[in-house]
Amino acid sequence: MYSNEDRMKAIKLYIEYDCCGRAVIRELGYPSRNILVVWYKEYQERGSLDSYDERKHLKYSREQHQKAIDFYLNNGRSIRRTIKALGYPGKSTLCDLLNEEVPDDKRKWSCKASKSLVRCTQEQKVQAIKDYCADVHTPTELGKIYGVDPNTIYRWKDKLLGQENKTVMLNKTTSKKSVKCSKSGADVENLLGDKDSLEKQVKELQHDIRRLKLEKDILKEAAKIIKKDQGINFTSLTNREKAIMINALRERYLLKDLLEMLHMAKSSYCYQVNAMNNDKYAGLRIHVRTAFNEAGRCYGYRRIHSVIKTTGTIVSEKVIRRIMREDKLIVPHIKRKKYNSYKGEISPEVENIIKRNFHADKPNTKWLTDITEFRIPAGKIYLSPIIDCFDGLPVSWTIGTAPDANLVNTMLDEAISILDADEKPILHSDRGCHYRWPGWLERMEKTGLTRSMSRKGCSPDNSACEGFFGRLKNEMFYGRSWTSVTINQFIEQLDKYVKWYSEKRIKISLGGMSPLDYRRSLGLAV
Repeated sequence: MYSNEDRMKAIKLYIEYDCCGRAVIRELGYPSRNILVVWYKEYQERGSLDSYDERKHLKYSREQHQKAIDFYLNNGRSIRRTIKALGYPGKSTLCDLLNEEVPDDKRKWSCKASKSLVRCTQEQKVQAIKDYCADVHTPTELGKIYGVDPNTIYRWKDKLLGQENKTVMLNKTTSKKSVKCSKSGADVENLLGDKDSLEKQVKELQHDIRRLKLEKDILKEAAKIIKKDQGINFTSLTNREKAIMINALRERYLLKDLLEMLHMAKSSYCYQVNAMNNDKYAGLRIHVRTAFNEAGRCYGYRRIHSVIKTTGTIVSEKVIRRIMREDKLIVPHIKRKKYNSYKGEISPEVENIIKRNFHADKPNTKWLTDITEFRIPAGKIYLSPIIDCFDGLPVSWTIGTAPDANLVNTMLDEAISILDADEKPILHSDRGCHYRWPGWLERMEKTGLTRSMSRKGCSPDNSACEGFFGRLKNEMFYGRSWTSVTINQFIEQLDKYVKWYSEKRIKISLGGMSPLDYRRSLGLAV
């Protein structure tokens, strides 16, 4: 029996889980779903639950209880007479009622008597057992007819059938019918035949269950390992995929059953296992790993493919991508908050001439510039480059520890020094204060360069230069420890990277060549 605390706990969870009995039973381990529904309905109707003592008497209504108590008090206070006249309730129930409702009575009622207060003759007992065995009435109905407890019917049946050895009563729970079986030799043979048939059926069912479980596990592995839909048809899988699933399930199932379920020949399975164990890309993996490390771990699979292709090796990009994924050759990528040089509108507004058109047909027609910040434990370092829109070549750059006028003016002077007399490029920048100070404006006007500025707070207007900074930081700065590096050492490494970017770093958009190599191929540089 469950206490009130246990029942209330179950009802509260039942309400909390939106009347989902399965969830309550899974969490608490009790009760059955039907009992839980009865508790819930009782709680809804009454706002509370009866105690165990109250629930013992719920077999009869309160009016019937009161009628039994009144009859007992008005007819000589005899328990036997009350039960015989009314036909209910049982002696134990009536004793509990009298103890609760008539506490001032000097008598103490007890239900220890083993004999029933309702007497039935032998003929009545035999007739009751016949009705029960013929499925005319249920034990509950017979108990009401003869005024006894339903368990008494079962005791009568055991006692009477134990005395008679002529028949054996077999209770079939599925059909709730009782039949009589003779103990003759023919009946025994029939029973043995039925036993063999049932055992055969059990084996067939066990085989079917095992086969269904195997199919379920194969579908699970298909979804988990080879990323296939759980409703996939086994015949549509490749032999390699089938071999992968068989290897994952061989510890639980026989190889014969797995091959039969997946419609695969054993020779095909052995071939796929040998192919998976012998890596045909072992030599290529070494070349890919070497190229990745030599590039400072900043090349993706497309650039690695270009590097491998220059060596004369013909291989697909997909193979390179798969090798890099399997060997965990991942380019680090971290987004950080960038340096902002905007100090307000300290000079007249300048028109955005570029308008995000970063294409140039020849060098030194469109230049881009900006400043980016590097933070290391030793301090802050600033890089100010000029990028040519023709091929992304850093035309000039300066590195310093302060974003001042000297940083950008020096960079501009170096860039102007490489121009021919007829070259007057457009120099596009953001609205930072460095590009609005007198020194910058004087140099631009003196050399005849055209100024162009992005809109306020609109970084996509200078996205080509921002992209250069992003590649630089992902490939050279992020994902590395700069704890023991001094400012001078960092400036040397940064300057070395920008030179490498100009001279050796390949770009897919340039046909797998670096910016300087691309210009040399066009005869624009020596």
